[in-house]
Amino acid sequence: MSDRPPRPPRAETREIIELRQIKSARPELSTAVDMQIALVDMQRRVQGRVPLPWIQADAAWLRRQHQAGRPIVRFADIPLEWSDFRLTVRQTADVLRRFDAIEGTDHERVVALVREGNALERVVRAWYAATSGVDGRHGANGPPPESAAPSLGHVLVLAIRPFLTRCVEALSQTPSVSSWDRGYCPFCGWEPDFATIAATGERKLICGRCLAQWSFGAWTCPYCANDDRTRITSFATRDGRYRVYACDTCKRYVKAYDGRQAARPVMPAVDTIATLPLDAAAMQRGYT
Repeated sequence: MSDRPPRPPRAETREIIELRQIKSARPELSTAVDMQIALVDMQRRVQGRVPLPWIQADAAWLRRQHQAGRPIVRFADIPLEWSDFRLTVRQTADVLRRFDAIEGTDHERVVALVREGNALERVVRAWYAATSGVDGRHGANGPPPESAAPSLGHVLVLAIRPFLTRCVEALSQTPSVSSWDRGYCPFCGWEPDFATIAATGERKLICGRCLAQWSFGAWTCPYCANDDRTRITSFATRDGRYRVYACDTCKRYVKAYDGRQAARPVMPAVDTIATLPLDAAAMQRGYT
């Protein structure tokens, strides 16, 4: 009986190909690129196992959520299979530790939490309630549970992403989402981590947790709602591919991919790494 032929290697995604090109062209970003490739590859494998959730949301409830400015993905809607999620949390923490993105003590505490039976479930439920704003409590980026390691919030954002993105797919056609006008995500309540400018000039914010996109005023700060254009500082890379919108009121900024003359759509996993020098430039100007 002959041996089974070896399985052919899995084709690399467009994101990973683009990341490798960044690494080749800009060696100073090599460590950041390698970490991102490890995270993207892990999240892709996880997301391939996550089923599309069947979310039955009452139309009247959705309308009330929209009117109150509350997101629509409840914790019970997220298709979390806990043994799979524990593994994802552990693998995420391992990647971050390998590239020194979290401290060794924080990594140890995350690993210990994963091993403590149902402890992780209680922590994640509390964290999502505190940061989603679905039930009207804390808004975006609320505090992590007191007992958590300082880096746990960062680990959870990355680990829950493959699961939350499936919820976004299931609810993306919800009518209230198209008219959402808040500076935080209409699905999970998190803050935008990036943005993209469409061919029409429309700006869309991109959630830093579930990667959902929603339209938002091009010259309005998503963090403090300042819409005085004279109080918004904008600057771009030499090639015009990327832009920064910085608010002179709250001193925060958001980066954007300018798709008006681009050959491809925005790729948050790629473009957040390609624009790391813009972060340094913004911080040098006093923005955070």
